[in-house]
Amino acid sequence: MTPTLRELIRERVEKLNSIPTVPAIIRPLLHYLELPVDQVEVTRIVDLVSCDESISAQCLRVANSALYFRTREVKSVHGAVLVLGVRQIREILLSCSLLNLLPKESWVIDPLVFWEHSLGCALVSRYCARKARFREPERAYLAGLLHDIGELVNMLSFQEEFRAAAQLARSEHIPLHQAEYSALGFTHCDTGKILAAHWRLPEDIAEVVGHHHNVQQAKLHPVLVALVGLSDRLCHIHQLGYDIDASLDWKLEDDPAWVILTRDYPLLPPNDPSRFLLDMEGFAGEARKLVRSILRN
Repeated sequence: MTPTLRELIRERVEKLNSIPTVPAIIRPLLHYLELPVDQVEVTRIVDLVSCDESISAQCLRVANSALYFRTREVKSVHGAVLVLGVRQIREILLSCSLLNLLPKESWVIDPLVFWEHSLGCALVSRYCARKARFREPERAYLAGLLHDIGELVNMLSFQEEFRAAAQLARSEHIPLHQAEYSALGFTHCDTGKILAAHWRLPEDIAEVVGHHHNVQQAKLHPVLVALVGLSDRLCHIHQLGYDIDASLDWKLEDDPAWVILTRDYPLLPPNDPSRFLLDMEGFAGEARKLVRSILRN
């Protein structure tokens, strides 16, 4: 990408005024949930969650999902908070915030598909992080959730060009980032990295946003980038979001992200990728149910 093109993207990112602010109740609730667990009171969380109807509904929906194996239906916000815990409530808040980032008329691709992929990638990233015993699985969740934010920039600031890229990806059955490069001269990784800087996102999240499609270029946080890059690919394979670049000749053992992870985290089975893929297939099915219950009801 040329310096001139980079400057054009930066100017358009700085001029973005279509992205709404985070709902008022979410800021104090997220701040409260950052406190040490022993300082968090369930009743306070319940009071804050109950202030927003959509957040309350999401909490109840997730608490009653198949991932929690409840024998009885959870019918109250208090019950949902007890079932989900502080970390899961925080994740739901982040998801609710992001779902409202882009005005409905600005969507070039199906917003349900976009968020299904983003939430799916978050869940799969955390699952892979736990399998590897990565020290911060919740960080992997956040990175997975945010990895495609550059697509939001492309939809708002380069709408017609991005529409052409999406159509090219579908018609040619090629990855979206390759189609973007053909149609725009840059990808959502490029615009996402600039947006991450504009939003002052943490360095590790910004590197994931900028390099999840070329993990070998990650220099500062290669493991986190590899976790999300691999999870992104696995989501395509297991129909969590777009399926336009689910390559039939892809092999886990040849994936650069897998090579990085098995090198640094020997708990993953480098010589038995089939076992990992089998475990992933089972988890992806449950994750798909959860994501669709959140987005489509």
